[in-house]
Amino acid sequence: MSNVRIPPIQCLLTFEALARLRSVTQASEELCVTPSAVSHRIKQLEQILGTKLFGRADFSLTTEGIEYLAHVRDGLATLQKFPSNSTAPGRRKLKLAVTPTFARSILMPRLRQFGEAYPEIDITLQVSIPLLDVVAEDADLTVRFGTGRYADVEHICLMKDDVTPLASPAFAREHGPFEAPEDLEGLPLLRSPLEPWRTWFAAHNLDWPEPVDGSQFNDIGLMCDGAAAGMGVALLRLKLAAPWLENGTLVPLYTRHVPSPHAHYLCWRTGTMDRWECTAFADWLRKAVG
Repeated sequence: MSNVRIPPIQCLLTFEALARLRSVTQASEELCVTPSAVSHRIKQLEQILGTKLFGRADFSLTTEGIEYLAHVRDGLATLQKFPSNSTAPGRRKLKLAVTPTFARSILMPRLRQFGEAYPEIDITLQVSIPLLDVVAEDADLTVRFGTGRYADVEHICLMKDDVTPLASPAFAREHGPFEAPEDLEGLPLLRSPLEPWRTWFAAHNLDWPEPVDGSQFNDIGLMCDGAAAGMGVALLRLKLAAPWLENGTLVPLYTRHVPSPHAHYLCWRTGTMDRWECTAFADWLRKAVG
């Protein structure tokens, strides 16, 4: 037995996912790795076994692949049953860095569901700063907000959103009705580097410059609070502003929504997804916010 090389578990998981989904893209999304990582793991597995597992470009299995898939699934099923034994498994630790308003509006209302599904995983939640990418260096997984051009880490897009002007009901009544984009002229526009007004201006063919006067916020949640307090009109993402919209402290001024040029991404260092707790959380979060 000591002379037999057992394939790495990530190769077996990738083989099972690709055999089931028959798509490198879908397998990479499910496993939270890049498509090239999927291809590399399959090649590594075939080299270890000394046989081809997939015969065609449509990822149909060879005869050996079909036989081996049955063994792999039996083995994975056995491993999944282990935590139900009487011996309590060790607890897993996961450090997560998240942008403040994403944590408040998106993650926290759902986090109890993760705890119920994975009671053996303890999460340490830390705050990261959007766009500046200031995070705790020892975080296992990080939620970043930006363009998605992150050369230093592997990442997947978690959530895109639309923006639209929001204000308090009292502010809307006092300064409305808002029927044309030009109705915002002369009103206090709350500012944030996280969501420039030029996105909304350009979509409505307004050649207005980016506002340089008025209150500015470096946190979207604080800008929601400022708009709810009647300080002015805020350009906000609908998903992040959902708690304020649901409790009625903010209302949309227009029916048209504009896609934000930024999105939220889940990021990690190479090798992080070899840890089961990281893969479990990444897969859960992607499905929870998708």
